[in-house]
Amino acid sequence: MKFVSFNPFRTLGIPGVLYIKPEHTFKEIEAIRHADYLLFPETWQTNSLVYGLKKNIFPSIETIQLGFSKIEMTRALWTVAPEHVPYTEILANTDSNRAAILETFPFPFVGKEPRSSMGKGVYLIESKEDFIEYAEKVDVLYVQEYLENDDRDMRVCIVGDEIVTAYWRIGTNGAFLHNIAQGGDICYDFIPQEALDLVLKVSKELNINHAGFDIIFSNGRFYILEFNVLFGNQGIREQGILIEQKIYEYLIKTSTPPFPTVPTSPLQGIS
Repeated sequence: MKFVSFNPFRTLGIPGVLYIKPEHTFKEIEAIRHADYLLFPETWQTNSLVYGLKKNIFPSIETIQLGFSKIEMTRALWTVAPEHVPYTEILANTDSNRAAILETFPFPFVGKEPRSSMGKGVYLIESKEDFIEYAEKVDVLYVQEYLENDDRDMRVCIVGDEIVTAYWRIGTNGAFLHNIAQGGDICYDFIPQEALDLVLKVSKELNINHAGFDIIFSNGRFYILEFNVLFGNQGIREQGILIEQKIYEYLIKTSTPPFPTVPTSPLQGIS
């Protein structure tokens, strides 16, 4: 089976991989044509690869395009699980809409930059001054209600059609952000099945096959804050899980016609 990867760090160890820099896509068009699967293209590549060349890509085009913007992600989540999305307003950044936000949301509330990850671009807004500072940084106002929680959220990682791991991210000293990149701790205990079932349902309905979902429990309900396509691996590596192997197994399983696997894991020994 022939793979072309546009992201070597995400596909290290998968057999049969040819790495091509994204910016060389059209120079290497023949090699791309002959690949069975194209791995981790950048968002700007997906339309030409899928609609022009009719190629199979991983992650799915839905994963890449919805994961690119919190705005499109939230709109998609509204269609399949609206009761599990925090109350959110997505508005043009105008004076009238700024005033409407301040009239609608009690302090504190949350403002986000539409394209960010690892806890960056997320602001706890506790005053009018905080909101004005946030609004000056963004083109579109993306504002959510603040949900009380027990200083933690959950990361649930989907690869293919299965959950490969789930863990709590616990903020330090009551921190607003729980991300590992922001200093949060990891706990693998007492993962509620209801949250896992929610992620499986949503990922299946939206055809999301490589993502880390951020889940929070508040007021007796699980909420999906967002999902990240290129999620961090620290919480996965600590469990000895090889994401590359999970990707390879999924691609082999879902290929048409199916390709035979090698007798032993091609990723054995990869760390």
